Amino acid sequence: MSDLATLDDTDRAILALLQENARRPLRDIAASVGLTVAPVQRRIARLERVGVIERYTVKVNQGRIASGIEAMTELHFADDLDLAQIMEFVAQIPEVQEVLTLAGDPDALVRIRVEGVDDLRRVVSSLRSGAAVTSTKTLVVLEQWTRHD
Repeated sequence: MSDLATLDDTDRAILALLQENARRPLRDIAASVGLTVAPVQRRIARLERVGVIERYTVKVNQGRIASGIEAMTELHFADDLDLAQIMEFVAQIPEVQEVLTLAGDPDALVRIRVEGVDDLRRVVSSLRSGAAVTSTKTLVVLEQWTRHD
């Protein structure tokens, strides 16, 4: 395992601002954390270099798009399956957007994005086909809210 990065309060504040809006101007970040632009730029470059910031991306509000279904599927596995096997199994299904492995019941929560009910049925069937999957429970997302603070 690689060394973990040590962050101070300013680094954490910069990260929070970037998580809220990755396109936030450096001048705004600098003003918010009480630094000038150059040190903020150096800190961000360091956070990228050490792997704390892996990439910049766009968060799409799927609820604002006319088509598609988002669902969460709970997965329950046989006791002898490890976390790496869970990730390897679900990563092979393109409609899987995210996997959360959990302590407790269920063993994993899978976020799925599909075009329609037929696709959802097919993906859930694929998830159930895993030899170590003992049961599933699928919930369709009606609306989403995300905290941005």
